[in-house]
This record gives sequence, structure tokens and C-alpha cells, in this order.
Amino acid sequence: MTTKRKRSLGYACGRVAPAMPPASIVTGVAPAMPPALLASGAMDGGAQPARRERRPGWPQRTSGDMAGATPRGTPIVAATLFLLAVQAVAHAADWNQWGGSPNRNNVPDAKNLPTEWAPGDFDPDTGAWNPKTAKNVAWVAALGSQSYGNPVVAGGKAFVGSNNGKGWLKRYPPATDLGCLLAFSTKDGSFLWQDSSEKLPTGRVHDWPLQGICCAPLVEGDRLWYVTSRGEVKCLDTEGFRDGENDGPFTTEKVQADDEADVVWSLDMMKQLGVSQHNMCSCSVTAAGDLLFVNTSNGVDEGHLNLPNPDAPSFLCLDKRDGKVLWADGSPGAYVLHGQWSSPAYAELGGVPQVLFGGGDGWLYAFDARGENGKAKLLWKFDCNPKESKYTLGGRADRNHIIGTPVVHDGLVYIAVGEDPEHGEGVGHLWCIDPTKRGDTSPELAVSLKAPDTPLPHRRNQAVIKEQGEVARPNPNSAAVWHYPGFDADGNGKLDFEETMHRTCGTVAIQDGLLFVADFSGLFHCLDLKTGKPHWTHDMLAASWGSPLIADGKVYIGDEDGDISIFKLSKEKDLLGEINMGNSVYSTPIIAGDTLYIANKSHLFAIREGAKASATAAPTADK
Repeated sequence: MTTKRKRSLGYACGRVAPAMPPASIVTGVAPAMPPALLASGAMDGGAQPARRERRPGWPQRTSGDMAGATPRGTPIVAATLFLLAVQAVAHAADWNQWGGSPNRNNVPDAKNLPTEWAPGDFDPDTGAWNPKTAKNVAWVAALGSQSYGNPVVAGGKAFVGSNNGKGWLKRYPPATDLGCLLAFSTKDGSFLWQDSSEKLPTGRVHDWPLQGICCAPLVEGDRLWYVTSRGEVKCLDTEGFRDGENDGPFTTEKVQADDEADVVWSLDMMKQLGVSQHNMCSCSVTAAGDLLFVNTSNGVDEGHLNLPNPDAPSFLCLDKRDGKVLWADGSPGAYVLHGQWSSPAYAELGGVPQVLFGGGDGWLYAFDARGENGKAKLLWKFDCNPKESKYTLGGRADRNHIIGTPVVHDGLVYIAVGEDPEHGEGVGHLWCIDPTKRGDTSPELAVSLKAPDTPLPHRRNQAVIKEQGEVARPNPNSAAVWHYPGFDADGNGKLDFEETMHRTCGTVAIQDGLLFVADFSGLFHCLDLKTGKPHWTHDMLAASWGSPLIADGKVYIGDEDGDISIFKLSKEKDLLGEINMGNSVYSTPIIAGDTLYIANKSHLFAIREGAKASATAAPTADK
């Protein structure tokens, strides 16, 4: 374990960063940027509570056949579809999607998880791992130079998104920029195959350099679904071409070899649906029966003021067997603030199958998952921002959109607001919501004093403008159970830095009446699940992009400095340890079986109590 040093929330204002050895953090090389960020945002997040001095921020760096897309009625007529146990993972040793289930609560059942390990040393010239210097690490797999996609594990394989910095395929050397979905054997970390997404010709407005694949796939049996950096929804055969078959209807892959992906079908959301993603397309899909749910990432143009196609869909329900659109919805429309990079959740709530989408306008939307006559059926919507909050460019806004994923637990929904991290730090809000109400269930309504009984129409930048005689009044139909903007623990009448809930890219995790969430300013919050009041907060002294893992009575959380902090699952703060992974951790730890999987920016680690790796499990410069 390492001793925590004083550290920074710094991150580069540009996104382009070269590949770097695992020791780059301690040598002072700027960390790479996150997925889908604003090209011209400022580091300043607006007025912030006072905080203690931290290290200065990092300096700026420079840098065939498709499934049809015509909506149609659902082919699934059996009412028993939604009685399926869709929340169950396919196998006890699998963690087959982001959050482990459509509920998205990252709380696997596991025992004897390690609280001590050493990731081991890497040769700075060749990148070769020395397993003799590691402890409790079964194997390490080399990823690209920037990795933001979260690993999932299913069927004896680990899948993770990255860029092409490793260059696993000979036809794409490391200098070729790609989005890469990589498959490895969970037995020894050996490389199996790669799905490659070549960069879009429109450049960074749609496909930012070096970002790679920034989402997690869904795996069921021998099928995998994910969203590419090119704005495609793809279904792949998890066996690749190693089973000797070319599964279709898509059968025109450029190369059909053992180390290449076998594409079953593909839906190009840009070409076929008119979607214009901003900087990056990223959504970790989920499913219920044969229904596949996707957030399209439709967003603003390069000027950050207008949407190229506000009428394009934001939320999709596809038939996961062939990629056909069953229903689509564009609710945020022209009110998208920036991008739409949240991922959906699904659950049966109040007797109705609901799919939950975080919108780029800061609203949470819930739809009947079945749709109605081939169209979306909106059940309720909830504005997660105060009505007087305002969105402005340059990082000073206090109105945010949603990047994290809704989590469903015991019939309630939990969601927090966030922002493109390049906009810097800012105030945030965490909500607990009753999903059984209908219509506009926001805590407030925007009205004019001239017509106080008539809600004002939806606006993009600010719902209530006091100077125009507008006010926010309580909504009698509010579904808010509790709201956590922070808590004045010392009673001084204001929220100090460590009392504030800040913007977050993360998703909550819940167990034993406790809720945990990390914010982008580096605070880790432990709340009472029923009241939303904090038991404790912990300052990680580094930005956190990821989400907590709760397992075996412990809570794991990573940060940009590469540390994994491990806490006891308790309403009393008990930091069990801190382990540095040698490179920034932008993803979330997961468990599959008895193995802890952690991806840092450049490597995937399989960590297990008592594991002893051999040289056969070591990544080298040669494939």
C-alpha cells in the first residue's frame, strides 16, 4: 500500500495525450483526458466553496450492410416478457454489463476479496510487466494509451474499451488512431480479438482523437452489444471467428481472422437516424428480454450553441436480435446543453416496466419499456437542476446535465447531475426519486407571476429568470424523496468544500442502508439511504471519474491519481487502505467470481487473493 501524498484535481484542458509508461504520474506527465469533452471549456467551475490548497493543475496539451432503422411495432407479444428475471446475470462468475444488471447497482456477491495487492513494475522501454514484483495479481493485459471503457466479464472472457495504443492487430499499428473493443481470456489475460472503429472523417467534433471506446458492453450468451466511437450500435459474436463461423446478417467484415471481431449486425445512428454526437458517442447499453436500450449521444455542434439535428432521437429501444428500431424518443430536443453520455437503467417499478434515461438537458426521463404502437410512451420526467440555475459556456454554469447512470434500489431511483469534466468543478445535486408518479414530477415548477397557475415552457439555459418576473414554486406532483446538494455539518450557514456535493461523472452504489458516490472534485460521500444525510465524506485529493464497488463488506473507489481507496462498509469512516495502480484510474472496479478487475489508463489487472502470476501472463511489447 502507498502513503497518500498531497495531490491535485488537475487535468489537461486539451484531450490529446501520447501513450505513457505506467510510472508517468510520478514523473509529472499530464494525465490523459476523459471521453467526450468540450473543446474549449475552462478549468474554472464557477463559484466554489473554499478548499485547502492543492497542487496546481496540469498544463494544457495539444493534440457494408446495416440493419434497417425504420421504427416498427414490437414483435414481442408475450406478456410474460417482463416477468423474466432480467436482473439476473448469466452466470455466477459473470459481471455481464455496466453495474452488473439493468438496475445498475454495482454490488456483486463476493467473498475473500483482497485489501492488499501490488500491481507490479513495467519496463519503461518495452512495457513488459514483471510478475515477480506483483502481489495478488493473476495477470495483466495491455490496453491502449487511454482507457475509459469499463471492463465486463462473461463466458470466460473480459471485454474492455480502449484506443489503439497497444496495436494488437498487425493491420493497425499503434500509430493508427482507433476505437478498440478488446477481448481477453480470463484464464491468463491472453488477447483474443478486437473490434476496430476507424476515426470519423469529420474529426474531433464527432470523434475526439485518442479517446477510443468509452463505454461498457452488454454480454448474454455468445452475443455482445455495445456502442462504438463512430456512433454505431453493434452486435458481435463473443467467439469472434474462432468458432469457424461468420455470423450474420452482417457478413462483409474486411478481415475474417481469429484476432478480428465477428459482427452480427450494426446500426449506424449518424447515417440512419441523423444523430450528431458531440465529441464522442458513449452509452453502456442494457436490455430486458429482446429489448435493447440505447442513449444516442445526440449533442451540440462545434460552436457549442446549436444542435445540428435537434429532431434526431436521443433515446432508442431496439430489437437486440437484429437492430431494428422499435421506438425512439427525442425529448430533450433543442434543449440539450452539451452532449448526452448517460447510460440507461431498467426495472419494473409500480408494476410497469420502466426504462430510465438521463437527458442532456439535465432531466431524467422514464418510459414504458414496451412503447405504444411503435412510439415512445413517456411515463414521467424529473428536472434534476434548480429552476433558477443557469447554463453558460466556459465552466461557470450551475445548471448541469446527466453523465452518471440511474440506479434502482428497493423501488426508488437515484441519480446525480454532472458535466463534461473539462468544464471543471461545480456544484452538484443528488436525488432520490419515487418512480410511481406520472407527468412532470420535478420538485419545482417554473411560472410567471403574471400567470402563476401555468408552468412556463421548457427552456435550454435557464428555466426561471427573476428579472422577467418569473419564480419557481413547489410542484404538488413532486416525486422527490430527498435531495442532497451537500450538508451544513458545522452549522455555519454555508456549505464548505467538504460539505458540498459537486458535479459527478459517477453512479451511486447502495448496500445495507448506505449510499456511496464519488464527485468530480474528489470527495467520496457516504449517505444514509433513507434520509440522504451524510454519515461521512472523504477527500481523495484527486478527481474521480468512476463509481464505487461494494463487495465483501468493503467499498472500492478509484481516482485520477491512480489510487484505489478501500473502505469498510460502514456508517463510520474506516479507510482500510490505499493502493496505487501506477496510472490514472478512470473506470470502476468490478468483481467476477473471486477476481477483482481494475482497468487503469493502460492496463487491465486481474486481482485475486493468493494469486501468483507467471511470465506467461505478462504483457510485452510483442503480441
